[in-house]
Amino acid sequence: MTDSDRLKYLRVALLLTGGIFIFGVWPLTIVWPSGWSWHAGGRSEYLEMIMGIYATLGVFLILAARDPLAHLSLIWFTIWSSVVHGAIMGVQSLVEPDRHLGHLWGDVLALFIVAAVLAALMPTKKPSARSAS
Repeated sequence: MTDSDRLKYLRVALLLTGGIFIFGVWPLTIVWPSGWSWHAGGRSEYLEMIMGIYATLGVFLILAARDPLAHLSLIWFTIWSSVVHGAIMGVQSLVEPDRHLGHLWGDVLALFIVAAVLAALMPTKKPSARSAS
């Protein structure tokens, strides 16, 4: 795949990921709480906080889709923070499988998929100073 193809698909992936972060996480916590909601049962300040963070990140990913080369640090932050977040939740799921095992097939897997897709679509060549600004 050429870098121009990667950028085209990266734009689509950023739009989809951003949209899911904004509009998809909350419904998933309702439809599949054992896979998406870490503090189910009533109001959760933690869930409100994490949804606010991901919705904000989603807005910036959608904005980054216009010119991904100008937003490489944001995209790499999304990749690596997804890996770290997913790894921490994965360990927590295994430590308390009776409470959190469903997360391995829900949000943990989703974070690793986001990281893998975005990383695979990142350009292989370092952008020139002109195209990165």
